[in-house]
Formats: sequence, C-alpha cells, structure tokens
Amino acid sequence: MTTDTYLLDAVSYTEAEARITEEMKAYTSEDFRIMNLKVANFSEVQPFENSDRWFKSKVSLTALDEESGKEKKTNMYMLVQANDVKEAFENTTKAMENTMGDYSIPAITESPILDVFPYFSGEEEQVENVEIPETVETAEQEN
Repeated sequence: MTTDTYLLDAVSYTEAEARITEEMKAYTSEDFRIMNLKVANFSEVQPFENSDRWFKSKVSLTALDEESGKEKKTNMYMLVQANDVKEAFENTTKAMENTMGDYSIPAITESPILDVFPYFSGEEEQVENVEIPETVETAEQEN
C-alpha cells in the first residue's frame, strides 16, 4: 500500500472527502482509502508551467511596529511548483515581486504533495463558452 498526499481547496472535511474521491476516480480504477484529512497552512499556491514538484517556501515579511519602533517579522507559507530548490527560490521571488514591503525567504523544503486540485465553481467553463464578437462598437456620449 502506498500513501500519497494531495492538496485541494474545500470549505469542510465532508466537501474535501467528496472532492478528492471524485478527483481520484480519474487517476485510478483501484480501490483507495482516505487515511487523513487536515488543514494546510499555505497562504498561497503558485503553480508554474513545466514544473513537476511542489515546494513549501517560508516567507518572512518584515514590518515596522509603530508603537515600539522595532521590526516585526511575520511568517507565511507558500506552496510553489518547481523542478528543484533553486527554481523554487526563483519562483517564490517571482510570486513576491509585487510585494511592497521587505521580505526574506529563510527556508524552502520539498513537499510530499503530488498534485493540487484548486476549486472551480463551474463559472470558468461558462466564461470560456461565451462568444465574443469580433468587433465591438462603442458609443460616444455627446456633451
């Protein structure tokens, strides 16, 4: 028996169990058991093309505490897709490039997560099926 770890977005344990059961039907026809469900502490999940492994990046955000005047560090964890630790660092840096404050990346470890199943409401498919006219006319308002 093998034990594999997957990450999925759900609002309850019941939903998580139902979703992973449905997702796994596409991958295996064998019987499988869900051994454990637990809440993950990831602030963000960052997939990247042409990457096949997942890494847990610890990001320390630095802010100035106005009352004490001291720097305060707050840690957050990101799940980043990459092929190796060096690429995970680069991808974490790319994901953080629009961050206004100071930050550091004190740790990156390979995650046992094999795949990530994000939540889709079904609206994404509806948006893809909407026909977009080739030309769009705009009306100008007269003053």
